Amino acid sequence: MGRFIPEVLRQRSGMELVQVAIMVAIAVALGLIFRTQITDFVDRTFEGLDSF
Repeated sequence: MGRFIPEVLRQRSGMELVQVAIMVAIAVALGLIFRTQITDFVDRTFEGLDSF
């Protein structure tokens, strides 16, 4: 199956996979760094909905 896919397309999809992995890693890192701020924001949002 692999030999039917041109080399250029395999390299491009590999690079896209690397880019997606890097973006996921950055999102997880930011989530860990700003965990308390995110948690506070979510808590305030749901408290605001409770009083609705």
